[in-house]
Amino acid sequence: MAQVESEDNLDRWTDPAGRLITLILMRCGLRISSALTLDFDCLIHDAQNAPYLRYFNTKMKREAAVPIDEDVQAAIRDQQQRVLNRWSQGTPVLFPRPNSNVGGTMRIGDGSYRKKLKRWLATCEVRDEHGRPVHLTPHQWRHTFACRLINRDVPQEVVRVLLDHESSRMTAHYARITDQTVRRRWEAAMKVNIKGERVALAEDGPLGQAQWAKTRYGIATQTLPNGYCGLPVQKSCPHANACLACPVFLTGPEFLPELREQHTRTLTLIDNATGCGHTRVAEMNQQVADNLDRMIHELEDSEGDEAAHAG
Repeated sequence: MAQVESEDNLDRWTDPAGRLITLILMRCGLRISSALTLDFDCLIHDAQNAPYLRYFNTKMKREAAVPIDEDVQAAIRDQQQRVLNRWSQGTPVLFPRPNSNVGGTMRIGDGSYRKKLKRWLATCEVRDEHGRPVHLTPHQWRHTFACRLINRDVPQEVVRVLLDHESSRMTAHYARITDQTVRRRWEAAMKVNIKGERVALAEDGPLGQAQWAKTRYGIATQTLPNGYCGLPVQKSCPHANACLACPVFLTGPEFLPELREQHTRTLTLIDNATGCGHTRVAEMNQQVADNLDRMIHELEDSEGDEAAHAG
């Protein structure tokens, strides 16, 4: 997604209409059939002048609307102007077929857009994690749109409305997929406590599921700048801050840059405190430095093992 969302790659679309269709699919979660059948007058605004994209849900056979950002709104207005420049008498469609379309009323076809999408992906050399060329379908962006919302803890009912699902059952399906993906990645990545000991979740079963629920809630609500809080959410924390002497602190390789930076700052504090004769401050920070050193060492060793195994 980082590759296809980059402005540099989006600007490599030779067809502005194709670029806008792609932007709408990624940022609004529409089905390709709904995006291609957008009316020319598809922008609406609420009392606060916030913009929305009005569209026809081709699956449910009804009108719907989704909030959009200012960039999408500006791109739609640019497309409207391009259409008027070509068909000065006006046209009811936002994406008219460019050829054999004297009145401008015939829309771009699904197959035509998919061919352009395939050429664009090849031009941008979009690759997967194994370096292979990526094959993307327009509907995959709808799945990504939904999963991103759920990852940000947007309530499922809100996600349902944004996707214009008939019931919450399909929305719940996205939530389950997202949770399973997050858990697999969490379990695959090593976690260590302040002693440098590796920490793992319980096996599957009632306790394992409950422990994952606690962990998932902690990831969403108690993530720290350099790790995670493993304290049960029902308990209050006796520590005034994210103290690296806390026995329920956990961290992983994704926080190595922050841990190294904090280790350097801590050593500087120890030197300054020692030079000023502040023995107690030096002792307190030495405990933090030792914990940081153990965690960093274990995490770096794990990265080395993974690299050797991959080689």
